[in-house]
Amino acid sequence: MVKQTREMIQDTGLWAGLNKPGLPIDEADIIVFGIAYDGAASFRYGAKDGPRSIREITYSITPTTEDFEVFDDLKVLDIGDFSGTNQMELFEWVKEKVCEIVKKKKFFTMLGGDHSTTIPVYQGINKALDEPFGIIHLDAHFDLCDELNGSKYSHGCPSRRAIELDNVGSSDNIYFVGIRSIEMDELEFCKNNRINVINARRFYEIGVKKAIREVYEKMKNFKYIYLTIDIDVLDPAYAAGTGTPQFGGLSSRDLLEFLRGIFTLPIIGFDVVEVAPSLDPSLTSSFAARKIITECWGHYYRKIK
Repeated sequence: MVKQTREMIQDTGLWAGLNKPGLPIDEADIIVFGIAYDGAASFRYGAKDGPRSIREITYSITPTTEDFEVFDDLKVLDIGDFSGTNQMELFEWVKEKVCEIVKKKKFFTMLGGDHSTTIPVYQGINKALDEPFGIIHLDAHFDLCDELNGSKYSHGCPSRRAIELDNVGSSDNIYFVGIRSIEMDELEFCKNNRINVINARRFYEIGVKKAIREVYEKMKNFKYIYLTIDIDVLDPAYAAGTGTPQFGGLSSRDLLEFLRGIFTLPIIGFDVVEVAPSLDPSLTSSFAARKIITECWGHYYRKIK
């Protein structure tokens, strides 16, 4: 049994007052939805509460970027959360909705959930398009496991499931940034496949500007790019509330600068996943996610206006 909640999407105060309940999808600038599911986590749980936690702290902000750019005429449509205990049914529903959104050429933001919730997003994009698309994967982990804890739909598997799709096809269509942990089967996979990666240590060594250039040069030929952001790409000092934190990650400043740089690419949507508010009473991860989202919206707004 899966369901879509509708309590919060009627609230015009959400998202700095940008939410437009009842707005037809065709008239929206940005579609927002959550996937309140963490049944595929392998360690600590709590990411199912990420969408709620992020939304709850969007009432007190203004529709501006950190450079004081105003985007108060941006039309946001929050269609609520997809939730349920049957992972395959839930993912099938999400896939169909994402396919609809992409076919309508609407920019969208998904709020996870554990990182397995990105799998049906990839599937929906793949179904909607008839040409290749690229993926930029910001994470402490590759998520390239063929299976984890006996599941091919674990939060450690979205990248592996992506490369099986017709319009991704290989690991060469993915650029990994911030990685600093690897599973043994991922290590074997990386030895035998082309992997585009700037791990966390190299990111620190070359700096954010060079990292942006490297990713841009590799991904610039794609007409469509999806951006997936696991909050644990940040060092735990900046985002403690997440299921599998890894020491030595990106700083908040570096992540924001990197996002600004790569939004020159044709990004069609993005997600922020693995925010687990119950693991951090100060909600550092929720506040980080909110900032990431509003800054990315500002970058998108700059392109369409």
